[in-house]
Amino acid sequence: MNIIITGHHIEITPAIESYITNKFHKIENHLNKVVDVKFTLSVENKTHVAESTMHLPKQDIHAQASDGDMYHAIEMLINKLDKQIIRYKEKHNDHHNQESLKYK
Repeated sequence: MNIIITGHHIEITPAIESYITNKFHKIENHLNKVVDVKFTLSVENKTHVAESTMHLPKQDIHAQASDGDMYHAIEMLINKLDKQIIRYKEKHNDHHNQESLKYK
């Protein structure tokens, strides 16, 4: 799995890079099918924006978060990705083992 971190109008420091990597490992526990992830961090009019695109088999997941603080924007982004991955897993679970409804 590749984690690509890019910055637009912002320098990616080792602290930001390690923060993203550590937070992303929380998501990896839910799903081990992640092919690669691209994080884009930018600053627009004193607002810090964090975007991410995650490539999964048969689907891509995209999320965006913005805040006055970059670390808080990253935290919000990771939470959004986490919720989307949980929804992805619920959709793609095998539903064939469920018992059928009984007709009375």
